[in-house]
Formats: sequence, C-alpha cells, structure tokens
Amino acid sequence: MILLIIFILGLIFGSFVSAVTYRLPKGISFISGRSFCPKCKHNISWYDNIPLISFLLLRGRCRYCGKKISWRYPLLELTTGLGFVLIYLSYLSCLGQGPTLSSNFFCGQAGRMGFFTLPYWFFTFILLLVVFVIDFEHKVVFDSLVFILFIFFLATSLFFSDSTLYLNLLVAFSISLFFLFLHLFTSGRGMGLGDVKLALPLGFYLGFPLSLVWLFLSFLTGAVVGIILILLDRAKFGKPIPFGPFMIFSFWVVLFLGERIIFFLR
Repeated sequence: MILLIIFILGLIFGSFVSAVTYRLPKGISFISGRSFCPKCKHNISWYDNIPLISFLLLRGRCRYCGKKISWRYPLLELTTGLGFVLIYLSYLSCLGQGPTLSSNFFCGQAGRMGFFTLPYWFFTFILLLVVFVIDFEHKVVFDSLVFILFIFFLATSLFFSDSTLYLNLLVAFSISLFFLFLHLFTSGRGMGLGDVKLALPLGFYLGFPLSLVWLFLSFLTGAVVGIILILLDRAKFGKPIPFGPFMIFSFWVVLFLGERIIFFLR
C-alpha cells in the first residue's frame, strides 16, 4: 500500500514535470493557468488530466481535436513514479529493510538526515528530471534551476553539518573550471555554459572521489551515445549534442553504484 501511494505521488509530480518542461522553455507560466491541448489549445478538464490513466482511457488522443497526445507526458509521469519508488526502496534498504539497493554514500547521508531524506531526494529527482528533459529537447540549461539545486545542496549540507563541505566546494569549482576551459578551448562546441554551471551542484554533492567516476562515466556515455547516433544517421559529426542529460544520468548511477565501480577498478 505504501509503495502504491509513493508511486501515485510520483505520477502526480510527473504530471507537474511534464507541464514545467513544456511551458518553461516557451515562457508560459507553469504556476497559474489550466492545462491545455498543445494542438487545439482547448482547456483540459480534470477528468482528462489524471496522470497516466487519462492517457490510456483516451487512447492517446485529445478528446476535443482527436489529435495524438505526445508520449512524453505518460513517459514522464511513469518515470517520476518509478523514480519515487526506487528512492523509497533505497531508503528502506538503508534501514535494513528489503533488498540492498543503496550505497554506503547514500545511506550515510540518510543516517544524518533521517526521514527528511525522502522529500530531499524527491525534490532533487524532480528538479534534475526537469533539467534533463529541457536540455534534451531544447539544448538549454536554465540558470535558475541550477541555482536552486546548488543552494538546496549547500543549505542542507550546512544544516546537517557535513564535514566534507569545504572539500566538496573545492571539487565542484574545480570541475566547473575544467568544463569552462573545455568551453573556451572549443569555442562552445565541445561544452556549453549550461554544462559548466550544472557541474557545480552535481560535483558539490558527489565530492571526492565519486566526482572522478562521475566525470568519466559522463564522457563515456556521451561518447557512446554520440557514436551510435552518428552510425544511425541521427546526428552528424561535429554537431553539438546536449551533454546535460549524460551528466544527470551518470550522477544517479554514481550515487548508487559509484563505490562499487571504484572497488571494481581497484
């Protein structure tokens, strides 16, 4: 029952994520205003706006104009729901309940933060998913989102007296400077300024030595996916590919598997 509640909560926030990622790049307020069909602009009734269920009942089409509804909406809702469940199960594993899904790094923070761990990571997941989708679809990382994430990580570290605070700040700014060097050296073609800024909060949270694994995995996954896209003729050599999604994907992998990767390399 608790897992179901967590999943439904994730679906609800996933609907919010889909609205933010659609409206924010277009300059439309996501705080006020009713949901509407992107094709016919007709306001959507509440019974047609139930996460995941309405999409299935309407068979993926707008009730008013009959045009297809993008799969991005149910996929984002489902992704958020599953992400919430995974975070909850990881938190339970830190308490010795259920299978071992989390790392010592994750559980160490959970030990300091207690139950606050769940809302902390739910909020982080939502924010990073928004950055991921917008960068993937529009090739832009909004400064406001990165600033909120960095302040959020910094404030919680101060509140819970993280002993690695200064070291993590040094690691974050070092990685950001390295990305800035790549940006300047390649005249913006190899690294965008949005990626330079995004490195601050992600590098700050992971610290040393997990940030090194995160950097390696980000570049590795970016290179592999880039080669695959070129072979499939979905991208051209020298054409920029958004790097933010690879940074965020690798962040989650390192968060839960980073210590095991380091042990394997050793």
